[in-house]
Amino acid sequence: MKESIKENLDEILSKLSTTEAKLIAVTKTHPLEKLQTLYDLGFKVFGENRVQELTEKYEKLPKDIEWHLIGTLQTNKTKYIAPFISMIHSVESFKLLKEINKRAKQNERVIECLLQMHIAEEDTKFGLDEKELYEILESEELKTFENIKLVGLMGMATFTENENQVRSEFKKLKSLFDKVKANFNTENITFRELSMGMSGDYPIAIEEGATLVRIGSAIFGSR
Repeated sequence: MKESIKENLDEILSKLSTTEAKLIAVTKTHPLEKLQTLYDLGFKVFGENRVQELTEKYEKLPKDIEWHLIGTLQTNKTKYIAPFISMIHSVESFKLLKEINKRAKQNERVIECLLQMHIAEEDTKFGLDEKELYEILESEELKTFENIKLVGLMGMATFTENENQVRSEFKKLKSLFDKVKANFNTENITFRELSMGMSGDYPIAIEEGATLVRIGSAIFGSR
């Protein structure tokens, strides 16, 4: 197992080495043994989809792991991850952002957040539309949030074999990212991260400007 995980990791990191993109190893449903193996290879940036699974893994694994939440976050579960989470990729409402700020303040932390955009042609994917994005960014109340930092956008492309469609969706997200980066730069809005691309489409995402790619099965193998 260790050899295959090392081979997979080395292959992905070599592809990323000539780009701006950084890897987040997605640990969803993978056992602790595989995560520990990756950690022992020196890799410490993990992404998890579910709060319960995230907190359980956080408790049992070394504390210098940088944890990212990449799945849906309900406001009432924010308190469980606020003490340790490095970045939340899946912010899709002002209400949630307000709760993250509140819980971060209680823990005397500043939590970095990405706003999740709906770019796919699938109803199963979540996220903001462009109008909702600007409503958040232009909010006067947002300026009072001292314990969050909006550092970019996240999106998931349509699950399809049509690479042109996937590329088009990533391109659209990158364009929106560039527009926001050029027009918003305040105390708590500093765009630098574009989280897009998973095991099946990350090479396209990298070509279209991703700075964070979320890869699980291509590292750990099938679940």
